This record gives sequence, structure tokens and C-alpha cells, in this order.
Amino acid sequence: MEHILHLNKDKKLKKIIALQEPYVLVKRKNVYLHLCSSIMSQQLSTKVAAVIYDRFLNLYKNKKPTPRQIIDTPVETLRSIGLSNAKAQYVQNVCRFFIEEKITDTKLYKMSNEDLIQYLSSIKGVGQWTVEMILMFTLGREDVFALDDLGIQQGVARLYQLDMTDKKALKEKMREISAKWSPYRTYACRYLWGWKDNEPKV
Repeated sequence: MEHILHLNKDKKLKKIIALQEPYVLVKRKNVYLHLCSSIMSQQLSTKVAAVIYDRFLNLYKNKKPTPRQIIDTPVETLRSIGLSNAKAQYVQNVCRFFIEEKITDTKLYKMSNEDLIQYLSSIKGVGQWTVEMILMFTLGREDVFALDDLGIQQGVARLYQLDMTDKKALKEKMREISAKWSPYRTYACRYLWGWKDNEPKV
């Protein structure tokens, strides 16, 4: 696989890639739903996030709800599955934005990474990290680097023996190291998560 050949030039990264199965990026439909899921999973463990998302789908008899159905669901109902008030509002913000902007999956797939980050992070409750997860896990973009992800920071710090106490210096070093991984930085992130066993659930 081309991305492995490229990433294996980094001898430290090569060691952790060898411990794992090769990753295959997947492109998915219903981007709004993955964005909602990503919001629900923020600051939660993979297991807890999966439980809450299952409960969410159960509200709609395990069928994928439309943005309109999600907006029409009372906030109290969304809170009853374990969402905070803020997360319930943010999920509905996403659906409102998708309806108002008449967003289709096709439209999003045509946009560049930078444009998508700017566009979707204008939704209240959606930050750069959330959009980066969508770029990686939903749109299957190959060259995304989640600089602000704690798991990636910990993984890079451990692998390259970097000091985590100075976040600014750490990020500069991470940018420098990850530049060599381009155009396959998404894969590098996924191998780092897999190595640390803390891949975010999206």
C-alpha cells in the first residue's frame, strides 16, 4: 500500500505501523449524522459514546433520522439518552444549518479540507477538531493532521520523546515531524491512535 511505503520512511513510525493491520479509509453518506455523532462523542470514552449513539438511533426505531426529525425531537428527549443540554442544542444546530444551507453530501465532498473546516466550524458547537474527525472518518480524506487531538499529542510525544509540558513547542515540533508524512497524514494519525488504543469514535 502506497501510504505505508511513504510513512515507513519515518523509522519511528514504521515500528508502530508494523504492529497493526493496514488502515483503509472509508467514504460515508449522511455527513450531518456523522457530525451529530462526533458532537455526542466529544470528551467521552469510545464505549460510552457508542452506547449514547445507540440510544439516539433507538429514538428513531434504529432508522437514520433526517435533519428535520432531529430538530423536531424535544431537547428533553435528547437529554434523556445521556446528552448534556449543550450537546443536545449543538446536534440540533447542525441539522438546522444543513437544512438552511441546503447541504448535500455531494456539495461537501467537492470542498477542500480548509474550506470545509471554515464552513462547518461556523456552526455553534462545531470546532476544528470535530470537522477534522469528519474529514478523516466520514469523507475519507488522506492528508488531515489532528494537531489539537490529545491522543495524537500524547502519541507523538511518546514516540519521539518530546516534552508535553510546553504545548506551543510541542505543536511546532509536531508540525515539523508531520510535514514529512504528507500527503498521508490521516493514516499516520490512525496508526498513532491504534498504537495508543484511543482512536476517537465517530
